[in-house]
Amino acid sequence: MKTEMKFLEDNIKKNSTIVVACSGGPDSMCLIDLLVRIKKEKNLNVICAHVNHKLREESDNEALMVERYCKKNKIIFELLEINEYKTTKFNEEDARKRRYKFFESLIQKYNAKYLLTAHHGDDLIETILMRIVRGSNLSGYVGIKKINKNKNYTILRPLLTTTKENIISYNKNNNIEYVIDRSNESMKYTRNRYRKRILPFLKEESKGVHLKFLKFSEELNSYQQFVDEYIKEKELIENNMIVINKIINESNFIKRKALEFIIKEIQTKYIFEISDNQIKEILKIINKNNKSIDLKNGFKCVSEYGLIKIIKEDSKKIDTKILDKDLCVDNFSFYFLKESSSNDNWTIRLSTNEINLPLYIRAKENKDKLLVKNLNGSKKVNEIFNENKIPRSKRDSYPVIIDSDNNIIWIPGLKKSKFCKDKNEKYDIIIKCEAR
Repeated sequence: MKTEMKFLEDNIKKNSTIVVACSGGPDSMCLIDLLVRIKKEKNLNVICAHVNHKLREESDNEALMVERYCKKNKIIFELLEINEYKTTKFNEEDARKRRYKFFESLIQKYNAKYLLTAHHGDDLIETILMRIVRGSNLSGYVGIKKINKNKNYTILRPLLTTTKENIISYNKNNNIEYVIDRSNESMKYTRNRYRKRILPFLKEESKGVHLKFLKFSEELNSYQQFVDEYIKEKELIENNMIVINKIINESNFIKRKALEFIIKEIQTKYIFEISDNQIKEILKIINKNNKSIDLKNGFKCVSEYGLIKIIKEDSKKIDTKILDKDLCVDNFSFYFLKESSSNDNWTIRLSTNEINLPLYIRAKENKDKLLVKNLNGSKKVNEIFNENKIPRSKRDSYPVIIDSDNNIIWIPGLKKSKFCKDKNEKYDIIIKCEAR
């Protein structure tokens, strides 16, 4: 484990706090033991993060075993128990998200700068092969990175340069206790089939095949970083939206990579699956305005106002509510004022002699028209939204203010009606709106 020890020594600064993901299996127990060996020299504060999925009878005993090791070696032990999942059955994606949410909570709690996981060379081979067979993209084929820098901490995977056999041998030679998850033997799991059937063949062909896969992964990662930097330098993306006039003359490769860039950002917040065919359809609308594609997974892609964006669908319209006091509705706040010097479209003055109370907040309707202030005639609300470039995806949740006769009084921030008074006219209501 000389290579792995040197990696730890070179990449962890002295006096650091580290969170280690430790299941109690041979890989994570090997990793945490390597940390113990440099703990004193580097003055490290090590936090052991153990997740008990409550799936096997042995789970509670495994947690106790890891806790005993931590007490013996003066390591802080933190436990997360998952007693139920989003579905009645175990869901790997749900479990993974909860694990990393737990790890990040510990990073924040202890102000840690590093998160260490025990992925090893065999894991890397399996991951790359599975993604090639299933189909992925450049960043997906990278597999697992040795170093992954996040905004506030760095993920390190020191064991990617070694194999499962070496890990087992290390544990045996150093009398390190560990547990075996029996589910790792079941051939019903895809990863186990790769592990049992394909890995032995590859290792027979080349003893150091894991290092060749690691080189392959790092080479692809260099290409991915180059492409990402190109996209940033050219400013092809703003606020996770593709800028059409900047990307229109780029190659199809760069267009696709820019799209994958924003998809990856979405996937940090949501479970978001997208197929190659859907990506091809999206690329077709890059030079078409006011087009949208239903991605059939709770999201849609929209091309409008010079931007391509993928948004979460929200079929919910703004609720109709009485506006007779200070009120917050979705992303808008309304305040009744005694006085105001403002005369912009975010503030209205009304005379109760000219309107029928109470006022209401509601969503727009297709045939809505507004009698525009200082204009002889009316204007369709949809036309006002178009002029102000309000995205179609946000129009159902944009507030329209009416009186009790269904006269449109005001579209906050956009237009006032003939019912709205100037500061030098008579009025007895002042309402201010703020977009949050």
